[in-house]
Amino acid sequence: MTIAGIAAVVILVGGSILFTSGKSKLNVDTERITISEIHKGPFQEFIPVNGVVMPINTIYLDAIEGGRVEEKFVEDGTEMKAGQPIMKLANTDLELNLANQETAVFNVLTQMQISRDNAQQNTIGKLNQMADVDNALKESERIYKLDQKLYGQKAIGLQEFQKAQNDYNYQVRRKKLNMQILTQDTASTKAQSVQMKESYAHMKSTLELMRKKVGDLIVRAPVDGQLTSMDAEIGQNKKQGERLGQIDILTGYKVRVDIDEHYITRIFNGLMGDFTLGDKTYKLKIKKIFTQVTSGRFQVDMQFIGEVPKTIRRGQTLQIRLALSDETQALLVPKGGFYQQTGGNWIFKLSEDGKTAYRADIQLGRQNPDYYEILQGLKPGDKVVTSGYDNYGDMQELVLKK
Repeated sequence: MTIAGIAAVVILVGGSILFTSGKSKLNVDTERITISEIHKGPFQEFIPVNGVVMPINTIYLDAIEGGRVEEKFVEDGTEMKAGQPIMKLANTDLELNLANQETAVFNVLTQMQISRDNAQQNTIGKLNQMADVDNALKESERIYKLDQKLYGQKAIGLQEFQKAQNDYNYQVRRKKLNMQILTQDTASTKAQSVQMKESYAHMKSTLELMRKKVGDLIVRAPVDGQLTSMDAEIGQNKKQGERLGQIDILTGYKVRVDIDEHYITRIFNGLMGDFTLGDKTYKLKIKKIFTQVTSGRFQVDMQFIGEVPKTIRRGQTLQIRLALSDETQALLVPKGGFYQQTGGNWIFKLSEDGKTAYRADIQLGRQNPDYYEILQGLKPGDKVVTSGYDNYGDMQELVLKK
């Protein structure tokens, strides 16, 4: 009995040493884990993003002139034609300025007419005076020539001849002086007329501008499209430049996509994406990138390539697969919870008989929402545990039980 007791103790100690030495093991129910097979197949790196359908072009309506909303001609969502009135604003100061400007232009026009009449009367007076001068010159010339002939015939004396000569010379000088006065008066009248015309044209241009400003109080659709996002109610005051609404041009659609800023260095124009709608896949391409980051995200605009879904509507949200690389052949492992504990540095790989799983060092590369790319450590046909390793601790080997 003593020998038997000693043997039992030796066996117990030996068994304990045997089972506590070497690799740590854990029994695992296979129904509670996920076992995946490594395979080679097509791989494309992509990220899932959400996009909102928007009109291909949007024209914003801002208040060109401030004022109080006096009347609304249409409601939000109305199909508009270019030039169709949307609402009317009231601005008393602007309308008063227009009335004052119209009065000023009328006064200038009246003054121009008065000045033109005065200039014409002045010119007529000077022309009449010039006619008298011409007549006096002709008469003095006739008497001078006649007396010159008579003086040569000794019919009159020297004093009478000199008087006729002096009178003729005076009339010649008088005509030259009147010619200079008439020329200067004509130039002055012309310059005054040009100046007044320029002043009138400037005031008239200002008047047209004022009329346009008052006309802008009636907000009109700049293009054909659908009126959306209208923010105006009767009696509401709108400041100059304040947003009133927008016109969506419905000739086509684009998709505005939000992307995590982590990918901003990998996004460029021309990247492709696709989405599925009604059991059919449609393609998109990045057309414009907005690099401003807000709340950790930035936006891009994508345009449709090829067919556009007929049932698509403005504001609709689409789930898009945005490709970051071309499709290639790669060794793949399905995504799973194992990555959270291992960081992709190792994985539990099943033995050939499938009864155990042991740690195997691996190296992962690119990823998409479905797979990790395997760079080394595994081969096609290998089976691995891809579910979470939360309860395994530092175990080196799993014993698989059914």
